Amino acid sequence: MVLRVGKHVDTGGRIYLPYLQHWSHPKTNITGLLNDMIAKFEEVIPLYTKRSAEAPSLTDLNTIIAKISSGASDISAEPPMQAADYHPSKVTVLGTGDLGMACTMSILAKDIVEKIVFIPTTENTVKSGTLDMEIFHLPKVEFSRDYSKSADSSVVIVTANTWGDEESYLEALQSNVDLFRNIIPNIVQHSPNCVLVIASQPVDVMTYVSWRLSRFPPHRVIGTGCNLDTRRFQYILGKSVKMSPAETEAWIIGEHGGNEVCVWKGLEGDNGQNNNPGMVTDHETCKQQAYRAFKGLKDKSQRSWSVGLSVTDLTETVLRNLDHSHSVSTLVKGWYGISSEVFLSLPCTLTRAGVVSVSAPKISEQDEEMLQNSAATLQNLFQQLKI
Repeated sequence: MVLRVGKHVDTGGRIYLPYLQHWSHPKTNITGLLNDMIAKFEEVIPLYTKRSAEAPSLTDLNTIIAKISSGASDISAEPPMQAADYHPSKVTVLGTGDLGMACTMSILAKDIVEKIVFIPTTENTVKSGTLDMEIFHLPKVEFSRDYSKSADSSVVIVTANTWGDEESYLEALQSNVDLFRNIIPNIVQHSPNCVLVIASQPVDVMTYVSWRLSRFPPHRVIGTGCNLDTRRFQYILGKSVKMSPAETEAWIIGEHGGNEVCVWKGLEGDNGQNNNPGMVTDHETCKQQAYRAFKGLKDKSQRSWSVGLSVTDLTETVLRNLDHSHSVSTLVKGWYGISSEVFLSLPCTLTRAGVVSVSAPKISEQDEEMLQNSAATLQNLFQQLKI
């Protein structure tokens, strides 16, 4: 038997049900939980059987017999891909403006999807820059204002923002939350098993808002967070020490923006000794130089296309089940002494199920305090928002 990962079951077999989330004895009890499990799992069965790849099915045998009868020389009994192994790669992009278009075009360039549904979140497509998406036909892209067209998406990317002329930051942020109160439930209704990738700003806040509104388990709500910053830092650092980015063990973590934390394990092994002294002589100096170069690139880069490429990077890892690690915004309660439910960036291993593991790099007490301060600031902000 094989687990069918979905809205109510994660990769470890843990279940997520509204009945459990609102548990309050004696109003809730085991009998009620079992009834809720029966109702939910009748809709989507959490297990399925998967036959051995070594044994051909009756259909396979009939195909072989037909080949022999026709005189074909290729009579291999290699079984075709099973339905359980096949995962349709439909992606929905929600939003307007350059970022939504950048995500769409970057995903198309990667050729990792069968279909993209682009749904604008504003009626003024001329002002938002998405009118041309409606005018010009792009292969694999369907432009629609109907949320039902997004049904059964594997990944839903949210780039929507509604920053206007509000008097304060809090009012502008509340306007964004109000927009999400319409967007997220519509997406959940039509794609209850999707992975949400949030690129809207401020990303740590909007990822938390999306998690609350969707009622998804936290492993299926991912913010772009520090993925772009980390990839840039890894690249620059790799050039400095003549290593591939994957070997540098470098991360940008924490709150996206000005309060991020720079982490580099460097070339030291578990014994604290430099494993390759010929590459670098001063770990801290090299890290600081690479970080300054990264900051310069960050300040000068074209934002929308860069973020679009980063979103595509995450989408590809999820759709292709690559099991790669990315610094993305995730629920950090329990890490680094953080007790509140907030989203910050940490190295997360991603698969088709979303986040399957989270790493906590060793950092200094000063950096740990910075993460705790970010968490406290976000928690204070959430208490002022009407979610």
